Amino acid sequence: MGSKTRYLVLSTCLVICGQFAAAQQITYIKAGRLLDVADGRMLTDRIIVVRGDRIERTGSASSIDIPADANVVDLSDATVLPGLIDMHVHLMSDPDAHGYKSLAASVPRNALFGAANARRTLTAGFTTVRNVGAGGYADIALRDAINHGDVPGPRMRVTGPALGITGGHCDNNLLPPRFESFAEGVADGPWEIRKQIRENAKYGADLTKFCATGGVLSKGTSVGKQQYTLQEMATIVAESHQRDRKVAAHAHGTEGIKAAIEAGVDSVEHASLIDDEGIRMALDAGTFLVMDIYVSDYILEKGEAAGFLPESLQKELKVGQAQRNSFRRAHEAGVRMAFGSDAGVYPPGMNARQFAYMVQYGMTPMEAIQAATIHAAELLGWPRDVGAIEAGMYADIIAVKGNPLDDIRVLEDVRFVMKGGEIYRQR
Repeated sequence: MGSKTRYLVLSTCLVICGQFAAAQQITYIKAGRLLDVADGRMLTDRIIVVRGDRIERTGSASSIDIPADANVVDLSDATVLPGLIDMHVHLMSDPDAHGYKSLAASVPRNALFGAANARRTLTAGFTTVRNVGAGGYADIALRDAINHGDVPGPRMRVTGPALGITGGHCDNNLLPPRFESFAEGVADGPWEIRKQIRENAKYGADLTKFCATGGVLSKGTSVGKQQYTLQEMATIVAESHQRDRKVAAHAHGTEGIKAAIEAGVDSVEHASLIDDEGIRMALDAGTFLVMDIYVSDYILEKGEAAGFLPESLQKELKVGQAQRNSFRRAHEAGVRMAFGSDAGVYPPGMNARQFAYMVQYGMTPMEAIQAATIHAAELLGWPRDVGAIEAGMYADIIAVKGNPLDDIRVLEDVRFVMKGGEIYRQR
């Protein structure tokens, strides 16, 4: 072997060994309080050992020796808990441009909004999100850019274009006929539906989202009216589940909610006008509800300036409080619930404002946090990777001053964020 060859081999070895060493860096986190979301209890004086991007072990401070030269993060005066999970976001959106204002943004511009919103979401303590609907497969590009380390952001599960009927909530109804404008996910009838799901899968979608009823922010749709038929919904579920992809159904209206549950969806988003029969169906089927009960206040307060259509504001007046009442009834009945904020309708980074409303409408602080950790992880399909601080899981860890079990609003001011062993915020 010549000297030049030996140099190249040695250089390659040094690079690879250096990368391996960096990946295996050990960090010791001192937690004054550690929220055990699985057992529902607060622990004190704990140590979390992080090796690379995973948690190696946890234990009491007295049971784990920290080497003198160790890399230590001291959170002795804070409450430490798992990185939060938001199951309903729209990172590709400009929260200041709704209604006709939204027509001005191109797909590349929305992708750049996504990069900025991803960073804000991560530094707010949400280390994992489910993005439910985006044009141009921009959410897939953002997910991949985050995974490749090109931009900072949370772990993402993404849908690509959401499916909807012609003229429905997931279509673009803002332009006159001469523009022949339709959203990418418009699919009518079983075979169009199958083709769209297959196309989404081809380009990298992790799950399927469809619109079962009208919506608040769409032009010309009745928020309570069912859109897809039961047969069409069953096709969506069958095709998606055949491809190991879960299904989220946007549904405000009573009959659309029940049809979506009967069709076998994994989660119903919004569920504003769910009735007692729908609640029983969700219980029997094990369907998750993802109910965004903060966003109504933002829409009604900021909506006109952000370009919300007058009809959207009127629809929000109709469903906002009804959704909160439905949340209380569904929780009291024991329906499985996961945290979802609808951030993107309002500025991403403000996701945690949802917690106080969940507590106001019936949950304990621990239950609200569990909805954004272990229960969200279950719905996401990542229960062994995210949602708790346990050995073998990703080192997705946040910290706040104060105790969120005493005051849930402390989660609105996250002081420390680690995702995959890398610190993104510390103050």
